[in-house]
Amino acid sequence: MTALALARSWRPKTFSELVGQDHVVKALTHALDQGRLHHAWLFTGTRGVGKTTIARIMAKALNCTGADGSGKMTSEPCGKCPACMEIDAGRFVDYIEMDAASNRGVDDIAALLEKAAYAPSNGRYKVYMIDEVHMLTNHAFNAMLKTLEEPPEHVKFILATTDPQKIPVTILSRCLQFNLKQMPVPLIVEHLEKVLAAEKVEYEVNALRVLAKAAQGSMRDALSLTDQAIAYAAGKVSEESVRGMLGTLDDAYLIRILDCLIAKDGASLLSVANEMGERSMSFSLALQDLSSLLQKIAAAQVVPESVLEDWPEASEIRRLATQLTKEEAQLFYQITITSRPDLSLAPDEQTGFAMTLLRMLAFRPGIGGGGNSSPAPSAPPVSTPRPAASAPRAATPAPAARVSAPTAAPVSVPAAAAPTAVASSAGRPDWHALMRQLPVRGLVQQLAFQTELQEWNDSATGVRATIVTPMPQLASEASVGRLADALTAHFGKPVKIVIEKGEVEGKTVAKVDAQIHQEKRMNAEQMIAADPFIQQLEKEFGAKVVGGSVKPL
Repeated sequence: MTALALARSWRPKTFSELVGQDHVVKALTHALDQGRLHHAWLFTGTRGVGKTTIARIMAKALNCTGADGSGKMTSEPCGKCPACMEIDAGRFVDYIEMDAASNRGVDDIAALLEKAAYAPSNGRYKVYMIDEVHMLTNHAFNAMLKTLEEPPEHVKFILATTDPQKIPVTILSRCLQFNLKQMPVPLIVEHLEKVLAAEKVEYEVNALRVLAKAAQGSMRDALSLTDQAIAYAAGKVSEESVRGMLGTLDDAYLIRILDCLIAKDGASLLSVANEMGERSMSFSLALQDLSSLLQKIAAAQVVPESVLEDWPEASEIRRLATQLTKEEAQLFYQITITSRPDLSLAPDEQTGFAMTLLRMLAFRPGIGGGGNSSPAPSAPPVSTPRPAASAPRAATPAPAARVSAPTAAPVSVPAAAAPTAVASSAGRPDWHALMRQLPVRGLVQQLAFQTELQEWNDSATGVRATIVTPMPQLASEASVGRLADALTAHFGKPVKIVIEKGEVEGKTVAKVDAQIHQEKRMNAEQMIAADPFIQQLEKEFGAKVVGGSVKPL
């Protein structure tokens, strides 16, 4: 005889056997014990969390007569009376299960409601269980409204759905609604341990954790995957066999990936991706597992006690939490979750996964490539001077002079010039010219353009620069570090930056650029206003130049 699947043979038959839905069990048992029964219940939740199981237990509780045949409605059905045994066997005439996915029309509902008027044949109540009720048509919903609101005393309705948003509010208002929770991984593992112990199957706890995680909150899926793992392993259910069956990634690969990112080792990153490809692993699941690991690392950085001792990777999470900055953990997590949908667009999943790893390396704060070690500070690129840049700069231009001279706009200064090209006679550099010259981009450039030099202490061992910024939110540790690296490369000696918050006395590069742009815009508007053709349009057609629409080239 063929053995029943674990999901069927281990289906709970009483409320006490039900796992993970204590809030629902508590409400229903109290209602049964006190005799305060509603006429319609709606169970919502994802697949495999116990909606149909609870409906069958409720049907038994409503119709149980006890082992001696004289029992009353109870929250603890006996399982031995004819009603309990026939409901478990699926042949109780007064318990009707209907699949709304295949019986969704108004005629199907009308036939069901017509039979509801008749008294039960064998039981105390007629119990109608409509599964996936959200699949009914609008006409079918409307047809059952009146009966659902005021059914005969001998009729109880149990509705179940995985998508309650599609159920009309007129139906929802007539039911008691219970939202069934997804099963947490520890609870699934605990239940699987009991099942495999009773089935006399050897197992590894880590293998059960992998199965529980793959089930994604569904106890039925967990039992089905366990059935498959038993057949696949042909013996002991081990972590290795389960991962091989599911194509999931060993945590060791994830740890190696993060270690390679920390070491800035691009070659090893690609080597890990190639190894995973050779083992035919699922790269989509790999990104899912990597994002989960990064979330645990980020949580450990903020709340160290969130790392549980029973996690196999607990020690590695604590180590990586100290070696990655909070910004890096957040950045890697964001890249991981946003790259999963892109795998389908890549030439193949392995290529997409490898590009995701390289993207993490490329966008890691302070990193511009994937060498085996920290990249040495490179010399600033040499550019051909523009004609406007050929005029000699004033040693220490006054703020007004910088504003009035358009040639002081963001013009590339020859990067090969000696550091003294931006230094005054007193050794204090022209901060504005220096900031324009540095090869920095993005947030670091924004920080550079929003600062003013306050102190410049130059010694044989290095430079200590105190700068003031009105926008301290730009002065993150990573941005200040990259600005200091660029200054160190420029002057050939260590430069330490001290950030102070406050309003600048003069004008920052950003303010100078904004004023220059404003002057150019005003000049452009004056030129447009003085243009004879524009004046003719205004005179003959009543045209007007929209304020703020003129932009200088």
